[in-house]
Amino acid sequence: MKQWSRRLPGIALILVLLLLWQFSVQFGWVRSPSVPSVTASFEGLWQSIVNGRLPLALADTLMRIFIGYGIAVVLAVALGALMGMSRFVYYLLEPVTELLRPVPSAAYIPIAILLLGVGNEMKIAVIAIACFFPVLLNTYGGVRSVDPILTDTGRTFGYPPVQRLWRIILPSALPEILTGMRVALGIALIVGIVAEMLAGNSGIGYFILDSQRVFRVQFVFAGIITLALVGYLLNFLFLRIEAYVLRWRASTST
Repeated sequence: MKQWSRRLPGIALILVLLLLWQFSVQFGWVRSPSVPSVTASFEGLWQSIVNGRLPLALADTLMRIFIGYGIAVVLAVALGALMGMSRFVYYLLEPVTELLRPVPSAAYIPIAILLLGVGNEMKIAVIAIACFFPVLLNTYGGVRSVDPILTDTGRTFGYPPVQRLWRIILPSALPEILTGMRVALGIALIVGIVAEMLAGNSGIGYFILDSQRVFRVQFVFAGIITLALVGYLLNFLFLRIEAYVLRWRASTST
């Protein structure tokens, strides 16, 4: 109950902004056919849900996001752990990592189209590339920051390198890894939508762009509202999972 009371000001601000949007259109403060009212936008949202277009588009988008995100997390955690544990692997991969990391994710889309076409493979590959580097860097940083006393204790107990990795290093680096995963999740949603807008025939990104082409602005805003809600829900669920996985931190701090 206390947490909900803390959230009330933020919820109230959202309601005020929605009312301001509604009144701006309703009373003619904003005179533009490109800006529908809040009620018209939510009516478009309801219609697109009822006719099935929006649920199908959302399912396509989430499928691509989760596959690309999952591939990126697995590869990035594995390579990041190796870079953190082995100086040879670090010096081997660090130059190419710093060379590719600053490249905007959208810049990979034309190359991915040439290599993979415009199907799901292209979009999944672009999402995986975009999510890879935040998780990689956070994993590497987390592994490098593990207290050497912990790893030395593992050696004392006779743990081989693989057991030290699973029992000591990765659990200790887990907070940093989860931070990178949370950042990458937001990036996955952004890049997935951009890829669908640039080269797609399904998904929320295509739904928004197709509605804009035929000037059905209420459906454009319906798609944007859906993205806002999905982004909020994904972040909310991730925070709950993170709190559960790291519940040991709360017990050790008390």
